[in-house]
Amino acid sequence: MSQRSSNAVTHSVPVVLVCLAALLLSNALIYLYLDSLYQSDEQLVSPRRGCAPKHFKMVTMKNCTPWLQCSQMKSEVRRLKLIGQGAVKKVYLSEWKGQKVAVSMLSSLDYLEDFLHGLSMLQALQSPFVVQLVGFCLEDHTLVTEHHPLGSLLNLDSVLSKEQYKQHNTWQVRLRLATDYISILHYLHNSPAGRRVMCDSNSLEKTLSQFLLTNDFHLVVNDLDALPEVDHSRGLLVKCGHRELTGDFVAPEQLWPFKDKGEPFSDHLMPEYDEKTDIWKIPEVTSFLMGGVTGGDLVHFHLFQVHKKCKQEDSKLRPSAFDVLNVYKSVYSMVRDNSGIRDML
Repeated sequence: MSQRSSNAVTHSVPVVLVCLAALLLSNALIYLYLDSLYQSDEQLVSPRRGCAPKHFKMVTMKNCTPWLQCSQMKSEVRRLKLIGQGAVKKVYLSEWKGQKVAVSMLSSLDYLEDFLHGLSMLQALQSPFVVQLVGFCLEDHTLVTEHHPLGSLLNLDSVLSKEQYKQHNTWQVRLRLATDYISILHYLHNSPAGRRVMCDSNSLEKTLSQFLLTNDFHLVVNDLDALPEVDHSRGLLVKCGHRELTGDFVAPEQLWPFKDKGEPFSDHLMPEYDEKTDIWKIPEVTSFLMGGVTGGDLVHFHLFQVHKKCKQEDSKLRPSAFDVLNVYKSVYSMVRDNSGIRDML
């Protein structure tokens, strides 16, 4: 090799390294920028942030107001129509000082314990992840919450099919909703009221019905009547109800383990479990939320590995909601980046 070619090689190596470093730095800056875009999308300021405890503030209100008491609820809240009914509660669209609210009334005294548990959870868990409590009256077994006209997640596809909402039917909005769902699980698993498990989630439909779609296309959890606590340090585990659970949607540890032996179900002998049952259900919920939207196939591809971990038979091998949440945030940025590149080609 000549001296000239040797010098050319010698000088070209640093140039290549500098270019490579610049490319890596550029990609890192793009990633951080896209992640900041995601964060700004995900963390919209809630109108009730900044209120003192036991106060509420809806989007059109200027000031925070203390939770309504019995006297105010009787004199100031006007029921308009029945909009929902379950075993525990009847829900009425109502009005308070020009604000639309939801009034929930106990359906039967047989479910008083569930109703009171749900109210206690609403009080303890008030945050941007939980439907806003407006007031309650124990003597009437009634509570008032903020009304979300788009309804539960069961309505998602029908809402996005409407002309005024079609612009929101994108993989970005749908993945953000899925990320909200994981964020809520993470909050419940690390809440001020302890590690809580979503027990009203024995089917996809039942799970979706627990969440409300907000006007700005985020999620809040609404039904907190079945949130038992897990505390491994105290040996405290849970069972979601006293009847046998079946189907592929519930986690393996929620199934009667002696069915193959022909033994009839016994609540007394049924083993308890923990919050990892919620993790098992993530892939099905996300699959529903993503639907068949353009770009969703790339999202599913990048979520494949974490969803595979969510489906580990051994619950101890499943990731935490926090781990899943970090993957979802990374995938949002990654797919957005890839989509931008494809658009430029």
